Amino acid sequence: MEDPRAIIAREPMHFRQKVAIGIATALNALDGFDVLSISFASPGIAKDWNVTRQALGVVLSMELIGMGIGAFLLGMLCDRIGRRPTALACLVVMASGMALAANAHDVHTLSLFRLYTGLGIGGMLAATNAIVAECANAQKRNLSVAIMVSGYPIGAVVGGFIASALLGVTGHWQSVFVFGAGMTVLFLPLVWFFVPETIAFLVQKQPAHALAKINRTMVRQGRAPLAALPPRPAPKKGIALSQLFAPGVAGISLMLMLAYGLHMMTFYFLMKWIPKIVVDMGFAAPLAGGVLVWANIGGALGSITLSFLTQRFSVRTLLIGTMICGAVAVAFFGSGVHTLAALSLLACLGGFFTNAGNGGLYAMIAQSYPAELRGGGTGLVIGIGRIGAALGPITAGALFQAHIPLQFVAMIMGCGTLTGAIVIALLRYREAEIA
Repeated sequence: MEDPRAIIAREPMHFRQKVAIGIATALNALDGFDVLSISFASPGIAKDWNVTRQALGVVLSMELIGMGIGAFLLGMLCDRIGRRPTALACLVVMASGMALAANAHDVHTLSLFRLYTGLGIGGMLAATNAIVAECANAQKRNLSVAIMVSGYPIGAVVGGFIASALLGVTGHWQSVFVFGAGMTVLFLPLVWFFVPETIAFLVQKQPAHALAKINRTMVRQGRAPLAALPPRPAPKKGIALSQLFAPGVAGISLMLMLAYGLHMMTFYFLMKWIPKIVVDMGFAAPLAGGVLVWANIGGALGSITLSFLTQRFSVRTLLIGTMICGAVAVAFFGSGVHTLAALSLLACLGGFFTNAGNGGLYAMIAQSYPAELRGGGTGLVIGIGRIGAALGPITAGALFQAHIPLQFVAMIMGCGTLTGAIVIALLRYREAEIA
């Protein structure tokens, strides 16, 4: 009897597989807006509560800290209870967190609510990466993961246009969070009805009624049902965390965490500080939000471009090249340009290369772990790596508070992704089977 995972890997993708991947991409778009909602709201928050740059840097990082915790803890949970229930639980956390943020009355409560929201966003990142990797066939796996990553900047672009319009109409930063909460709730029925548990997870864990669930998915995809489950893989010794640092895996885990964390430091400096930097140059908050939208337009184009290039070139080669270019682009964002058009262009270039780097990193993470460790491995890399993500806005805020010019701050922050590229170049990488 043939393993259904081999069938999924070998055969062309059914429409329902593409729908599940599309919804996972849309969930990543929702993550993109939820993460950057605080960036669109930050000028209004600073004005209403008279927040210093250093304190604002901490607020901008709180959901990133939550994302790290959520990605690690919920990523491990994803390998225990499944991808689908984890995604549903994360949506509930995200929706309630955005609603709470809209009702925050000071910077401390807002920080706590953003930390809580980040738990759901981080867990969702681990779940969607596993869903896409396990729904796609072998030929289209890198393409599918990179397309999923493109959802993040697309969500920020579409949400950014809406957020800028809301800010222009209402004049209240709280409206950004109200919109985010409403959109998150709408995704609950989509995931419930159209995203089944992945066959790879069901074969690996074989929970109650696993055969019936696998056959339901197989039949809906136009494939023959199974007469029986494949032999259950022998359980591995030790807890999942120790398995991620077992011989042959530990080096990959450590270097991916380091590269991801360094790259995220640069990426979130750019994405979190653009609106406040542009407002401080004398532009209105809606126009500053427009510059951030251009950064995410570039990000969407970058990840989509990389997704197609992965069909012809090595993921690692593409990743190293985009990370180097991203470091240069971020450094140039602080080069003394002060027109809105020039700022938008540089932000677009920075977004293009840094988000293409995100796509390459997610593809490498998905390929580096087998199914039984994929959620936990993704969560570990994202979770620990988010320390760098959180340090990006905080470090930049401290540098700005110390009156260091933007040009030098941008150069310093660009070194993160440059160093990450060097780590990837040194990584001894071997693609794992998606099974």
